[in-house]
Amino acid sequence: MSSPATLPVTNQQATQPQPPINTPAFRTFLSRLSSSLRASLSQRRPWLELIDRTSFARPDSLTDSISRIRKNLAYFKVNYAAIVSLVLAFSLLSHPFSLLVLLSLLGAWMFLYLFRSSDQPLVIFGRSFSDRETLLGLVVTTVVVVFMTSVGSLLTSALTVGVAVVCLHGAFRVPDDLFLDEQEPANAGLLSFIGNSAAATSAAAAASVVAGRV
Repeated sequence: MSSPATLPVTNQQATQPQPPINTPAFRTFLSRLSSSLRASLSQRRPWLELIDRTSFARPDSLTDSISRIRKNLAYFKVNYAAIVSLVLAFSLLSHPFSLLVLLSLLGAWMFLYLFRSSDQPLVIFGRSFSDRETLLGLVVTTVVVVFMTSVGSLLTSALTVGVAVVCLHGAFRVPDDLFLDEQEPANAGLLSFIGNSAAATSAAAAASVVAGRV
């Protein structure tokens, strides 16, 4: 009697779907961003010192106002950055559509480019897009949203109001009782603080993206 024929069996390994976002790079980015924010907030001055009524006086001249603003910016830079952020947040919350558009734009950058797995090409309507094409599309979309819609004017107005509040407080707050740390130069103002924080955050994001793309 002939032995029954054996059917060939192929070992098929179950393929696990890759997550749409590079989780390790995203966690690294969040960790570095959190560390950067904690380090920045540790330099915050007491709010009671910021609003001390006895320290307010009318400036004698425009030169005096500019000198006060520079000194107060160097001392209260974290508090001033928080004030500008609160004004910006209030403006966005009062305009839900603009807030939704910005959140959607941020989500597109995060999920479609920054933290997308490098081994997963972007496929839309059956067409695969390279990283360069994805980046170009996101840049064009960002320019259109920020400069050609009401979102850009809203952000500009909110930043203008926030900076005006900071300059008004800095001009009337007498800085004679303020003592800067030796490592903090007198001309280290709000813009330099925001620039350094943004640079640190961007570096953390770039390092995370490079780690995820390798």
